[in-house]
Amino acid sequence: MGNSKYLIAVVGPTASGKTALAVQLAQHYKTSILSADSRQFYTELKIGVARPTEQQLQAAPHFFIADCSLHEPLTAGQYEKEALAVLEKLFKKQNVVILTGGSGLFINTLVFGADPMPAANKEVRQMLQQNFDEQGIEYLQKELQRLDPEYYAKVDNQNPLRLMRAIEVCWVTGKPYSAQRKNTPKERPFKTIFIGLNPPREKLYNQINHRVGEMVAEGLEAEAKAMLPYKELSALQTVGYREFFDFFEGKTTREEAIDLIKRNSRHYAKRQMTWFRRNENIQWFESNDAGAIKEYINQAIT
Repeated sequence: MGNSKYLIAVVGPTASGKTALAVQLAQHYKTSILSADSRQFYTELKIGVARPTEQQLQAAPHFFIADCSLHEPLTAGQYEKEALAVLEKLFKKQNVVILTGGSGLFINTLVFGADPMPAANKEVRQMLQQNFDEQGIEYLQKELQRLDPEYYAKVDNQNPLRLMRAIEVCWVTGKPYSAQRKNTPKERPFKTIFIGLNPPREKLYNQINHRVGEMVAEGLEAEAKAMLPYKELSALQTVGYREFFDFFEGKTTREEAIDLIKRNSRHYAKRQMTWFRRNENIQWFESNDAGAIKEYINQAIT
């Protein structure tokens, strides 16, 4: 391996086994884990974001787990800057670091870099937030589709943060967001090895349904209720909380809310796979292929 530095990125849809594999790899290579799960960043959220267990957190050093508040959301650009600083320190002591998460935007930003974009415009963002609060996500979807149909066809159109940022850039610059994304990879002082977990669809859906059942048993409803006063925050417009908010407001029954969490989690997994399949560098495995995964990594870093 010499002096080369390697970032092993474990990616895949929700409930595919990324966390367990990342811990296993971190222990094997005696290294640390960076989370690239944009919901696990927040201290207020635990059950609904499937934060690693205490046992997993103790099994290997973790970074970007519950280290900021949802009242001050972490952008992809901020994550890029902070994660690169962490990696610089870690790579002074070790040659391999593990990156894992299901947030494709944050992973791509760290590995390939973000295109220069105008700074956030507070007034525009407040206007978008007000329209979102009053008219729902449908407003954001229609506005982005009108302004930039090319980017709308690619973006996770259930993610209000992504939609608002793209609309904001369109409004501020007068140009489509997609036209300003050059996607020119930046030089990084490390090589990235992409490991993708892709269980068979039926198995994945069973794992998703089982995980949701476990979350409910662990107290997801109570966690969501504690977040109800802040339900308008963009970070809470996400699966697992949104459905319970509707239940609390009498729009659905409790059983319907739980069923919707399962369904929407499955839909989210589909969108994640659509994103990751665009990356031709990913080598795909099933989650129980740990032996083959280690062999593939060892060959890549030899």
